[in-house]
Amino acid sequence: MDFTDVSLTALRVLRAVAEQGTFTAAAVSLGYTQSAVSRQIAAIERAAGTELLERRRDGVRLTDAGRIVMRRAATVLDEIEATARELSGLPEQGGTVRLGWVPSAGAVVVARALAELSRTDPGLHVVGREGGTPALARALRSGSIDLALLGSAPPFRAPDTESPPLALQTLSERALRIAVPAGHPLARGTYVDIADLRGQRWIAGSASEEERVMGVWPGLDERPEIVLTARDWLAKLHLVAAGCGLTTVPATLVSVAPPGVRVLPVRGGPQEQRRLLLARLPGPPTQQISRVAAVLRAEAIAWQ
Repeated sequence: MDFTDVSLTALRVLRAVAEQGTFTAAAVSLGYTQSAVSRQIAAIERAAGTELLERRRDGVRLTDAGRIVMRRAATVLDEIEATARELSGLPEQGGTVRLGWVPSAGAVVVARALAELSRTDPGLHVVGREGGTPALARALRSGSIDLALLGSAPPFRAPDTESPPLALQTLSERALRIAVPAGHPLARGTYVDIADLRGQRWIAGSASEEERVMGVWPGLDERPEIVLTARDWLAKLHLVAAGCGLTTVPATLVSVAPPGVRVLPVRGGPQEQRRLLLARLPGPPTQQISRVAAVLRAEAIAWQ
């Protein structure tokens, strides 16, 4: 076993594969070819003298040896990134917390929490990124992030089946809503009847194999007509404002809907709930992680 020749590129590739769950998705996220990702993984596994990834039909997962290497690799990569920030003049005193969040949490909860931390804890540096719930759960397990805001829809399940279970706390649970153009006939009332959603045109989020389509009202008894797809929530809402179609909206985003959009509850069927979860690895958190978690909880409660 000889890690002296393992490159930072190989460590970054291992982290990306662990987070994304497949070689293909890791290659896309890094801008590499799949064969380049495979070569880097093969090189680091040769250096380790054992398999670091378990190849499964639904993707790949870290082996026990892989988790050991990933834990150490995360430390090395964090130090390199911290060095780059320090050389750029960014503050490092007070500690760094690495945060991940689902898109629906970024516009309000994360933005307001970071503004509050900037005011009360100027020495605490929060870095992070947006992602889907499955990818963020993998990032927690790989040691790439410390905290994550995850989304959950019925039937409510744990975000992954790995062991040990992630430490989860429900921050909010609110009914999904529907965004309609202000000039649409459905915008005239104070709610939308579920029967009136049949035959509508929809603006949906881009779906992956592990996340269901977002934007279309769940449980419609027809094949929906999806006219546009967009990953960004704000883009979808502006497309609604332009009269292009309807889309679903988590209640946390009602306050940031642009002019020309009405956000309404749906009546006449089961209420489709959405949960916002705060997740981390089990075990006692650091003081910095606890502080960030407390501010995230407070902002989520404020927007209940």
